[in-house]
Amino acid sequence: MNAEMIAVGTELLLGQITNTNAQFISEELALTGHNMYYHTVVGDNPQRLSDVIRTAQKRANLIIITGGLGPTQDDLTKKTIADVLGLELVRDAKAEEVILNFFKRRGDGPMTANNLLQADVIEGADVLDNVVGFAPGMMLEHEGVTYILMPGVPTEMKTMFTNEVRNRLEKAAGDYRLESRVLHFYGIGESRLADQLDDLITKQTNPTLGTYAGKHEVTLRITASSQNAAELTPLIDELEEKVLSRLGAYFFGYDGESLEEKVVRLLTEQNLTVSAAESLTAGLFQATLASVPGASRVLRGGLVTYATDTKTSLLGVPEELLTENGVVSEATAKTMANNVRQQTAANIGVSFTGVAGPGSHDGEPSGSVWIGFSDETSTTAKHHLFARDRQYNRERAVKEAFWQLYKYLEEKTAKTSH
Repeated sequence: MNAEMIAVGTELLLGQITNTNAQFISEELALTGHNMYYHTVVGDNPQRLSDVIRTAQKRANLIIITGGLGPTQDDLTKKTIADVLGLELVRDAKAEEVILNFFKRRGDGPMTANNLLQADVIEGADVLDNVVGFAPGMMLEHEGVTYILMPGVPTEMKTMFTNEVRNRLEKAAGDYRLESRVLHFYGIGESRLADQLDDLITKQTNPTLGTYAGKHEVTLRITASSQNAAELTPLIDELEEKVLSRLGAYFFGYDGESLEEKVVRLLTEQNLTVSAAESLTAGLFQATLASVPGASRVLRGGLVTYATDTKTSLLGVPEELLTENGVVSEATAKTMANNVRQQTAANIGVSFTGVAGPGSHDGEPSGSVWIGFSDETSTTAKHHLFARDRQYNRERAVKEAFWQLYKYLEEKTAKTSH
């Protein structure tokens, strides 16, 4: 079925609550073999909700509505949908009993009458149990369109979908299935990546390609559909091979694996450790690495030498080197990386020295960054000019260092395998 999701709640429009339900439901629909074509958010207004439902009826045969099933005056979803469909609300005895028993057990005063409004359902609907909260969900088919109503509270919605909705949607899809694979790329912008794949994107039928700009990286999604689930993986594999034959130099991982997670995994597999000397990043590299489970096996530690004199007193960078070359320089970055590696007895030393911004420093512009890299055989440093705002420059420097580490580790893996 072709689906549209309608999220009801003025708090969503005001940005007070993030609509995490939309992501969950879209992912689940793809797994059960249905197409999500539209996401709509509407406030707690019966006229606007009526308009949204009527629009959805013209372009979808599966409409999923979340929110507005509670006991207060702004919970108008059931009544509005019933009015649009020309149906009545009826009291569900099971849901009513659950509510009455809860307040009886609680024993902290009389229950207000509006709580029982949560037990009202649209006549003819298949009632979906809510084992987390009070308001039951509903699923009904009316004039060729299937409607699914669920609570907006994420814990209630996800539990209800898992227990009550997923199996119904799988049966409705029959043998038809969708499968997606997500590929992550670094070092190439979305526009350039799309240009490199222009012919594949233009001619796409099944599978399809979609590009998305992430935080300092680009994501590519390959989606295949088939009545035969066994055909999905080969279809995706074939297109992935074409993509990587052109863009393999920028590829680092699949689905939810971040670049730092990939680095930690490779360091662990190769029994290597890393340390860092950080100036402008002020510990951000080490904090990012330490956020990955298993980092304790690979992170030796490091130093934050933000002030110039601490580069000498803590890292042992000679004062004459700093005077002659400057703090933001290749020589300083190389010495920082080499010295922190030796001081911490790590296999690899990484260093950061630069100008976060917004102003310049020692004649170097904002965003000018040197990243040093040292192992037991050599010490190098590479210059970058990120030239954006302060936080971007710092985050991008860290991402660049992880990319350099990843390429280094991949190369060592390739040499070992040969």
